[in-house]
Amino acid sequence: MGTYYVGLDVHSRDSMFVIQDEAGAIRGRGVVPTTPEGLARLCQDYQLPAGTTVALETGTSAFYVARQLAALHLVPVVVDAHEVRRKASRPAQKSDRRDALELCDGVRRGFYQAVVHIPSPAISTLRTTLSRRRHFIRIQTAEVNAAKRVLRGAGWPGDTRRSLRTAAGWQRLLAALEPEPEIQRCVGFHYALWRQAGEQVQAVDHVLGELARNMREDVRRLETVPGVGPVVALTAIAVFADARRFPSAKHAASYAGLVPSTYRSGSCDRPWAHHQAWVRRAPRDAL
Repeated sequence: MGTYYVGLDVHSRDSMFVIQDEAGAIRGRGVVPTTPEGLARLCQDYQLPAGTTVALETGTSAFYVARQLAALHLVPVVVDAHEVRRKASRPAQKSDRRDALELCDGVRRGFYQAVVHIPSPAISTLRTTLSRRRHFIRIQTAEVNAAKRVLRGAGWPGDTRRSLRTAAGWQRLLAALEPEPEIQRCVGFHYALWRQAGEQVQAVDHVLGELARNMREDVRRLETVPGVGPVVALTAIAVFADARRFPSAKHAASYAGLVPSTYRSGSCDRPWAHHQAWVRRAPRDAL
């Protein structure tokens, strides 16, 4: 049996697949359930040998499917969805069958460059936990801003720049609003949600503490850097995952967005242009 290539257009319920041989002839196509049993049946029905390359594009279920394929001794290749669309033979004509064929043909010819690293289950868990922490902190920030908009909209004469990062700050504000019960009630709504989101942040921090114990040596090493605490250390571990996948430190810095882009065209030369634009657009907590 020769070498086969598989393109898999993944969806939450069913996935479209296309199988080609080395010459590009289609050896199979169809739909399988996006479940461990469905993927195992695909491997068995077409007798895919161990080491068969299976291409899929980035998406919500991409890493889950990639790990299931790896458990079947196949080689998953996750390609950035933007590159798949740019290099499609007919970008304006999209269908699940066409996407599966584009993935299969592209990986067979080897012209995909933006291949995404598949993190280990431990790193995936860490990334998911950190993303939930960011989510609840964004909710807290949104409630602070919403409460201040209520105050400004009501013409509150007090200082709307006061800090609402702690429960004590909210309590002082609510006490100052006692002469204005309508405004106090509206601000109280936002305080209640801010407090609930804070409880979830504390719960997530507890989970992060357990994850940090499993990565104790790496976290301690990163915390020796000035200004780096447990959350920043865990974020660095989650972002870089296996650092051996980077050919050099320059590649790692570029991956993290630390290397500025340069715009040159004719007599125009604007180094740091893209970096400065990002700084202008970036939210405060991103810096």
